[in-house]
Amino acid sequence: MEHFIVSARKYRPQTFDDVIGQQAITNTLENAIKNNHLAQALLFTGPRGVGKTTCARILAKKINQDGQTEINPDEDFAFNIFELDAASNNSVDDIRNLTEQVRIPPQVGKYKVYIIDEVHMLSQAAFNAFLKTLEEPPAHAIFILATTEKHKIIPTILSRCQIFDFKRITVIDVKNYLKIIAEKEGVNADDDALHIIAQKADGAMRDALSIFDRVVSFSGKELTRQAVTENLNVLDYDEYFKMTDLLLANDIPKVLIQFNEILSKGFDGHHFISGLASHFRDLLVAKDTATVALLEVGDNAKKRYLEQSQNASMQFLLQGIEKANDCDLKYKTSKNQRLLVELAIMQISSITFDGEKKNDNNYIIPAKFFGHVIVEEKIDSVQIAEPIIAKEKSTTYKKSEATVKESIKLEAPNLKSVRKRSSSLSLKSVDRQKEINDIEVEIVDYSSMPKTEFTDIQVLKAWKEYVDNLIKNGKKSIASIMNADTPKIKDSNIHIALPNKLMQSQLNSQKPRILKVIREKLNNYSIDLIIDVNEIQEKKYAYTPQEKYAKLKEKNPFIAEFRKKLDLDI
Repeated sequence: MEHFIVSARKYRPQTFDDVIGQQAITNTLENAIKNNHLAQALLFTGPRGVGKTTCARILAKKINQDGQTEINPDEDFAFNIFELDAASNNSVDDIRNLTEQVRIPPQVGKYKVYIIDEVHMLSQAAFNAFLKTLEEPPAHAIFILATTEKHKIIPTILSRCQIFDFKRITVIDVKNYLKIIAEKEGVNADDDALHIIAQKADGAMRDALSIFDRVVSFSGKELTRQAVTENLNVLDYDEYFKMTDLLLANDIPKVLIQFNEILSKGFDGHHFISGLASHFRDLLVAKDTATVALLEVGDNAKKRYLEQSQNASMQFLLQGIEKANDCDLKYKTSKNQRLLVELAIMQISSITFDGEKKNDNNYIIPAKFFGHVIVEEKIDSVQIAEPIIAKEKSTTYKKSEATVKESIKLEAPNLKSVRKRSSSLSLKSVDRQKEINDIEVEIVDYSSMPKTEFTDIQVLKAWKEYVDNLIKNGKKSIASIMNADTPKIKDSNIHIALPNKLMQSQLNSQKPRILKVIREKLNNYSIDLIIDVNEIQEKKYAYTPQEKYAKLKEKNPFIAEFRKKLDLDI
């Protein structure tokens, strides 16, 4: 078997032009060499796999080549480059040995370059022993320190170095470089497959090349998106597109089935919900042509993002990101993690649902909306030919005399109770504010009800008895509303004027109960209660502190002078 060289070593850059994604740093170093402005100590800091050690080696080779008339491309000046791993050589003795070697000039070339990797691992004593040499090294010595954790290096070291911050390599740059490597290796790679590898590398070129070697070993010379997602255990964006379509359709049963299929493939719920938030973010970015450039996806995927973003509203995406992110934060501390994710996706699926009024942001579409209606209606063993649709649970159901006679024949002028049972309800047969599983409806035949004449005194007496009974039962708020005005009789109906619409709304909710008692006491079932709002009376009431102050000032003008002299606030 032939010796295999991994791509990270085989395709390590040999010149500054080959370094990917660090053009600002490589240009600065080249200009410093050209203008003879190179510092005696350099600090390369940044994430792993972005080219810190590579740039250090290229720099060491280039400064030794400077001034030579004949340059041998195979000459790497290995005797002039000393690499020290500070993770395992971090004692004072190791630094002392280093400072002793620094005094010896190079035999070949102009400079001796000392590359100290993971310099943050040096001990405090080792840092202190290194200070003097780092600040005033011999003219032939240059130190290049490399670290991934700059914050762990003491300030006295940082102040003696010229600092270069290496950035993460962008997904596009990694993908383009992988495409070049694939061509050199004779691998036929899909654009989406290389894009997934670049995303998985998280800005590190060394990681990207290692992943590339792994998936090529798995799939051979044909590198497809499916093979990459299967080998890397990456949730394909196709799954997120399908899930988003189901969420937009408010189809909770299929959403839960789709999530179960994702879990059955071995994917973690945490990975799924964080990926869903990222997917919503990409859709949000794709909605505006100015931000489409922020999409770090392949050309094929970009078209799908642009298409789906047109179907998703801004409100859906923003609330979806918020709920998915909230689930992501709570995932590790949750004892039932699957239920947490299922609740989150059910809430997201309910965002655009407008089948009934939603009281809060955590609303979930009830299960009854995903089934077929089966209704049985009976009135004292009498079958009703046509279904009755309830409008309110606790209000009297009114029908015209003709409709009542057509639907059922009542033997006596009394109330009949209708029991409606349903296993599931359709949108058209459901009250939009409450879930109604068991509804009682009262049907009244007014034609045969008594209509005894009454006087104003009888009405006032019945009204007062009802109010006293409310106070006795602790319902003082409704009682105070009923006492806000004296009822008046007009056109055989009771009229009452209230100061505002809020009181009118509260009394309207109690109107059926009030009418039932009043009608029974007066023995008149044709009487009705008319509740109006008296705007003139409304102005007499003071609600805010300013209104109360104005009322007091009308009664006693000296209050204004009193407030002014004492400089009082309302």
